[in-house]
Amino acid sequence: MTAPPPDRVLTQHALTGAWQSLALPVQDLEYGPELNGPGSLTGRLSPRLVAQNPTFLDPGTTFVYVESAGQLRWGGLIWHAEPKGQDYVFEAASWSSYLEHRYDLDGNFGGRGPYTNTDPCKIIRDVWDYAQSVADGNLGVVVDSTASAAKTGTTAEPYRSGWWDSKTLGSHIDDLVSGEATPDYTCDVAWSNAEKTAVTRRIRLGWPRLGARRTDLTFASGVNIIDDPSIPLKGDEYAQVVIGMGEGEGSAKRRAVSAVRNGRLRLEHVADYPGVKATDVIAASAAQERTRRQSLGTVDQITIRNTPSAPFGSWQVGDDIYVRIHNAWVDYVGWRRITGWTIHPGTQGGPQATIDLQPADAFTFAAVRP
Repeated sequence: MTAPPPDRVLTQHALTGAWQSLALPVQDLEYGPELNGPGSLTGRLSPRLVAQNPTFLDPGTTFVYVESAGQLRWGGLIWHAEPKGQDYVFEAASWSSYLEHRYDLDGNFGGRGPYTNTDPCKIIRDVWDYAQSVADGNLGVVVDSTASAAKTGTTAEPYRSGWWDSKTLGSHIDDLVSGEATPDYTCDVAWSNAEKTAVTRRIRLGWPRLGARRTDLTFASGVNIIDDPSIPLKGDEYAQVVIGMGEGEGSAKRRAVSAVRNGRLRLEHVADYPGVKATDVIAASAAQERTRRQSLGTVDQITIRNTPSAPFGSWQVGDDIYVRIHNAWVDYVGWRRITGWTIHPGTQGGPQATIDLQPADAFTFAAVRP
């Protein structure tokens, strides 16, 4: 059997589109996306290579991509580069990280707001349109045309953005996807022509959520899970009372409390939802956080290898995957939702992926064995 070609790393100037490297020799490459965030990429290079070609890694204005099996699997912006001993290490994050370095200098995203009973998907598109309408600010990012049934802003209190605020455009996006009944997003990338000279940089929007329940894939001990996942019991993170805090100051601050009595010592947690004004949205988010914190032991991360039961590239951010874990300490069977992953292509013995998980709509958990 012919071995698949190694992952290829490419770099491109963010403004001119000029390709700077078509096969950057990156060592210790790790990369992956995340739910409602940019995901990340890390790697290291030879200092001599960087000294000879300094434009390969010009932080803040260089796109970096990873191609695997002929398809672009990750893309983003290089933000940090630093010599460390005999290595030159660098870090990157995908498209939404750019908005953490941009602000609303005109107010209401250049007059596109304020917003009353507006689909947050539209506001997300407006934020990106505003950011990319400014000179030297166009990444060429396309945002999905997805529509949702969620509503942001009221007649009494429209959703606004003031030029005097010190809030990044990225923080506005975070506000719009942080509630219980809000859209999801993730960053995506693909070749847009057969010649592989043009790239589509994309924000994928999902409503009511990204991903699907995948009955065709599985993560299982003895099949593709290659470690014994640690399932710590964290009493200091447990809470059956969650106090959700939204917009406002002092006694005018929006608040909602989600609490139950369950025969355990009362433990409380404060969850902040900055920018959220609707008390019902705060209450729903607090209830979701309480449900999460009442799970004392959960499977939050696994490491898998590439097998036919779940080939790399076959799952997406937001998918529910059936997970079966059996080892000396725990038996777990149930659905878990993928919130992100990190690919380790250079691992000895073949590529590995570390998958981040959270509870899905339905799952069961067997008690940890003594």
